[in-house]
Amino acid sequence: MKQIITRFPPSPTGYLHVGGARTAIFNWLYARRSKGKFVLRIEDTDAERSTQASVDAIFDALDWLGLDWDEGPYFQTQRFDIYREYIHKLIESGHAYYCTCTPEQIDAMRQRAMATGAKPRYDGTCRKKGLEKSAKTVVRFKAPLAGTTVVADVIKGDIVFQNDELDDFVICRSDGTPTYNFVVVVDDITMNVNTIIRGDDHVMNTPKQIQLYKALQSPLPTFGHVPMVLGSDRARLSKRHGAMSVTAYRDMGYLPEALINYLVRLGWSHGDQEFFTRDELVEVFDLESIGRSAGVFDTDKLLALNAEHIMAASPEDLVPLLKPFLEQLDINPDNDEYTRQVIETLQPRSKTLKDMAEAAGFYYLDNIVYDEKAAKKFLKAAALEPLSILTAKLEALEIYDQSGLEGVFQAVMDETELKLGKIAQPVRVALTGKTFSPGIFEIIAILGKDRVLPRLKKAVQYIEAKG
Repeated sequence: MKQIITRFPPSPTGYLHVGGARTAIFNWLYARRSKGKFVLRIEDTDAERSTQASVDAIFDALDWLGLDWDEGPYFQTQRFDIYREYIHKLIESGHAYYCTCTPEQIDAMRQRAMATGAKPRYDGTCRKKGLEKSAKTVVRFKAPLAGTTVVADVIKGDIVFQNDELDDFVICRSDGTPTYNFVVVVDDITMNVNTIIRGDDHVMNTPKQIQLYKALQSPLPTFGHVPMVLGSDRARLSKRHGAMSVTAYRDMGYLPEALINYLVRLGWSHGDQEFFTRDELVEVFDLESIGRSAGVFDTDKLLALNAEHIMAASPEDLVPLLKPFLEQLDINPDNDEYTRQVIETLQPRSKTLKDMAEAAGFYYLDNIVYDEKAAKKFLKAAALEPLSILTAKLEALEIYDQSGLEGVFQAVMDETELKLGKIAQPVRVALTGKTFSPGIFEIIAILGKDRVLPRLKKAVQYIEAKG
């Protein structure tokens, strides 16, 4: 079996959006599962809109997603000699010709065609003239006039196009720049790409490209056109539906594994399984299980899936990912082992890394600010005795482990005849400033004696000051 070679060819005219990312992921997964190659190509022939900033943004997004490429990046603007060579081949073989028709003439042709109910297209005026190249000539592909062009699509099935509805399209403009449908075919031929997975907005380009493959006597690749990603209102996904940029999700605290998992499941299935690791996707991904219906992007489902991936991740792996979010809060997480312990307590209750960083603040801050309602409810006179007794007993405790802490709290409960909740909630507010947090024994064990005792003493003083 021949080696599978896929490609991802973004245009550097903006950031990498989630629809483009899904296409890249599909190609990457298929190449990885088949032990093939994944080629990156930058389609930068639109000089007015292409920018280096966009190129950098695409690389940044692919790097964050972990989509490594085996060849490239190739840049179309660096391949014009190759395109000229293939244009010459088509002219020499009689599959292309020079055309001098002006835009006004072509517009008139289209108007005449529409007046008779025909499709607006070029009528072949220069097809048989045998013109030579000049300053104002374009090069047109000599398309077949009869019969059909069939797109054998592994996702949509066979799509049949009548050749008499297509026209002799331009493959090279008068200024010498080649056109999209031509260059992508030349690129895919010269890069040995044999599997093309792309959005179904490209379906109408495919018959033209197939005709070019045949004229160049090159084998056809496998085509698979993926349904579009829609917003919640079933309109094409756009900025009004929320974040479009892949890196925007990174900056909001999503994990790349979660976004990959969600985007793959948006139009592809493997039984009823929803949660996939990257390795699992590489193992089971196939083209045949891509559906024909458009996927609806649901931010709530993505958020829930992200929470699952955070819960499933090892705390060690999350340490470097969490650090930037802590630093944004002016927290310096300089002890990785301490941060690992913090993460372990927060994983079950964090939907994003940003949530986790905000919830982790009390572990690092020296000055705990009490939530007003929490202090009013729990830091009151009735809590003074148990807090004072607990502070004394914790001061005498040498080892802050689960067993030792349970023993101290039990002793306070016995001495005060209070249940654990009546003691734990004032302690929680004293240590975190809030009423919700991980388990009280976990908090105390991680914070340690040097942080716990000053916070408890501060709470005692706070209650005493209130009278």
